[in-house]
Amino acid sequence: MLKINEIFYSIQGESSYVGIPTVFVRTTGCNLRCTYCDTKYSYFEGNDQTNLEIFSAIAAHKTKYVCLTGGEPLLQKPIFTLMTELCSAGYLVSLETSGSKSIEYVDPRVKVILDVKTPDSGAAGSFLTENLLFAQPSTEFKFVICTENDFDWAEDFCRQHDLFEKFVVLYSPSYGQTTERWLAEKILQQNSSARLQLQLHKYIWSPEKRGV
Repeated sequence: MLKINEIFYSIQGESSYVGIPTVFVRTTGCNLRCTYCDTKYSYFEGNDQTNLEIFSAIAAHKTKYVCLTGGEPLLQKPIFTLMTELCSAGYLVSLETSGSKSIEYVDPRVKVILDVKTPDSGAAGSFLTENLLFAQPSTEFKFVICTENDFDWAEDFCRQHDLFEKFVVLYSPSYGQTTERWLAEKILQQNSSARLQLQLHKYIWSPEKRGV
């Protein structure tokens, strides 16, 4: 049994799966309070669901892509069983996690997106460095950049742990705080090996981008 905030069908806005129609399973609860969080409603709201109920909701949509997100999915131990069952059923599963909880027992078939919290995220120091040992070749590292200080910190972190050489590294501008152009220019000016990532879903669905 898992406490689920919502299950919905949308376009994947992040990671190397960007643009793909995906079923999102958002769990309830988070141990962090990031300054830019856009899903505060997931901190407490939700209902208990069995794996059978979750599978049924996912199967209603014609896609093999499933993203487990939150909140923080790894706060609930039954999520590990769900991930394994989804993979065994033929789904392509991704997990969005802050890296503040161990990924040691995540099924290796799952694409893990580790969101390393920068100094100005409001959750600095929450990343478990032991997760670097459990990362798979498919693991992707995400950094939400709020300030120039965040950019410099992320560059240092990636170089210190050889992330650029081993993994896909994603830099996202903090929506409404940092512009896409500024971050693109920083990546080019600093000869960074990071990949610029825009949160595609916000450009599709946000009222100001739709001209509503």
